[in-house]
Amino acid sequence: MLIPLRPGELQRLIPAVATGNQFRVSLGSPRDILQRVMIAAIGGVITLLISQSQMTSRWGPFWLVTGVVFLLYVLWGPILQASQRNTGLRRYPSAALFEGEVADVSTRERVEGSREQANQRGELELVENRRTWMLLELVDEDGYLGRLAFPMEKRHQVIREGSVIRCLVLSERKDFSRIGALSDAWLPGLRIWVGDYPYLLRPAFEELCQLRLARR
Repeated sequence: MLIPLRPGELQRLIPAVATGNQFRVSLGSPRDILQRVMIAAIGGVITLLISQSQMTSRWGPFWLVTGVVFLLYVLWGPILQASQRNTGLRRYPSAALFEGEVADVSTRERVEGSREQANQRGELELVENRRTWMLLELVDEDGYLGRLAFPMEKRHQVIREGSVIRCLVLSERKDFSRIGALSDAWLPGLRIWVGDYPYLLRPAFEELCQLRLARR
């Protein structure tokens, strides 16, 4: 079942600026954080040194501000990334609340990175970082909707076929004949949120579900 959102509801459910939860997810792996720290440190030190040598010129303040921006890259980098992801869903002209069920549950191994490592013989070999993802096929009374994929955690093992699931559906078309994207999803019977990124303001979404679905 799809219930179209009213004007302004999508913007209230998906913020323009990153939330704390979105910031934590956008920080990424320890390797991603280390890369940001290195960029911030190297870029910040270089530009601050330039600013010191240019203090007497009109470019001095510019280089000083640039250095501070570089040093804060560890903070504004994830915020910018999260805000861009939010904008990707907020731009859709049509959005609807979906309630259906899980038609199929499966898992798949995904390679999330690789590195070269020396083995016991001193030879370099490629080591892949693999992670198990869970895939949920979503359906309602009108048929198949789409697939939701996310990194699997221990708490996700309770998800079964037939579980009620709710999320937002985004489309370029008012009739939703072509689905553009799905948000993260809420399984009210299990009280579990799933998704690879927390797009939604979750208390607001749960409240919207109570208001709109109670009027069916």
